[in-house]
Amino acid sequence: MRRETQAQAPAPNVYDSEPIPEAARAEIDRLLSSGDLFRYTAPEDAPVALLEREFAAMMGTKYALAVSSCSAALFLSLKALDLPRDARVLIPGFTFAAVPSSVVHADCIPVLCEVGENYRIDIDDFAARLDQDIAAVIISHMRGHTSDMDAILALCDARGIPVIEDAAHSLGTEWHGRKIGTLGRVGCFSFQSYKLMNSGEGGILITDDADLVARAVIMSGAYEHNWRKHMNRADNSAELEQAFSRWQNRLPLYNLRLGNLSAAVLRPQLAEVSRRVRDGRRNHAHVAARLNSSPWLSVPENLGPEDRAPDSIQFNLVNMSDAETVAFAAAAEARGIKVQVFGLSADNARAFWNWQFIPGPAPELPKTRAMLMRACDVRLPARLTLAQCDQIADALTRAVEDVMAQARAYGT
Repeated sequence: MRRETQAQAPAPNVYDSEPIPEAARAEIDRLLSSGDLFRYTAPEDAPVALLEREFAAMMGTKYALAVSSCSAALFLSLKALDLPRDARVLIPGFTFAAVPSSVVHADCIPVLCEVGENYRIDIDDFAARLDQDIAAVIISHMRGHTSDMDAILALCDARGIPVIEDAAHSLGTEWHGRKIGTLGRVGCFSFQSYKLMNSGEGGILITDDADLVARAVIMSGAYEHNWRKHMNRADNSAELEQAFSRWQNRLPLYNLRLGNLSAAVLRPQLAEVSRRVRDGRRNHAHVAARLNSSPWLSVPENLGPEDRAPDSIQFNLVNMSDAETVAFAAAAEARGIKVQVFGLSADNARAFWNWQFIPGPAPELPKTRAMLMRACDVRLPARLTLAQCDQIADALTRAVEDVMAQARAYGT
């Protein structure tokens, strides 16, 4: 009798986001019926203003400003610091192209520092570059990996250098029990679809600095006296109102506002953050343990004070050539799992040598380059079940076993 082979289960879809909570529908319908989509139409308590208030409360900060993207939040943070033209801003060599782009947009010059095999900033290289006339620092917690913030903040505080946290991937992550995004002068978050909170596009910055947020609010597009709609009657401070009055008519408007529809989509997701963080940690720990059982796959450990909130998994390939790395990615994709190798993916926006818009000679970052040539990235949404996580881990471990078994057979 002919034996039937069991069909392989399709790989889990890691690209769809979670459904928008049902609670958003009534507010979206109200906005669609009224056409009231602009954040400044209502005299107070527009959906965007409520989102800002609720997000700040969740993070434990005084102020929040919702804008069109995390890139816009980074740009406004730099402009709000009132840095001089051509100020040098230190950033990690491993981040997304939007970060050096925000520095260039702010009329500043990006300066890159080394990042190690664990995806964190090389502190010795960071410290050496910090004394090269650096005016500000952006710390990208890239893919949610937190660098040694104790060392970074101590080095910057000693020199009076402000720190902006690019926490696009780090909503829910903590360092010594403190929320990432609240450690520096400003914290910037993303609401792009692959992030923990999703409005397709969008971002937000948080701070306790009244003068900084006043400048950012006006530059975001609060023309005339619309900055008053950013103030909560219950807790307005004279300091904040004085800051707004001080900067009225003195700053350019960049029109980087978030709309009410996006806020309506986002506000019900605030209640989902803790559950998504919990499930994301569970999924990451489960898959990491499976991958670390392979001699060719290595998931770096968290730093001691760090409690990550991951929505993806990164791992390094061990003792594999370029050809074997490419073969592994192809073998994984054949099993339905897309692997991005940061340094080998064509025109990857996370590979620093592709940021050819940065003025001056191309930076030499040998440690970062070596890491990117073997660092792999796979989506791992919090909504996945452990069975689906096992499918992903199975595909990755079997793909690398097949490639390396063939390499051994040919004596390479």
